[in-house]
Amino acid sequence: MGIRLPSVLLSAAKQVLKMQSVSARCQSIVPKGHIPVYVGETDRKRFFVPISYLSQPSFIDLLNKAEEEFGFSHPTGGLRIPCKEEAFIDVTSKLQSS
Repeated sequence: MGIRLPSVLLSAAKQVLKMQSVSARCQSIVPKGHIPVYVGETDRKRFFVPISYLSQPSFIDLLNKAEEEFGFSHPTGGLRIPCKEEAFIDVTSKLQSS
């Protein structure tokens, strides 16, 4: 026995699902030469980091901190860096200016 929704609700539900699908596709686009990382201790924000940062000592320190906390298994499916957003922005802005 199924549940029947009025056509207005069914139409609205389809629109919501369609918007979520479009949103998910847009979020999955990563600029060429970058990797997505999720930064934050509780609320995580997504950043795109140039691959060139992966060889920089200050960024390697952040990656080592992530490895200590999460190992190589990241439950969000992306690389999580467990530091405050402000600290991450400070490190990456210094790398960008050099």
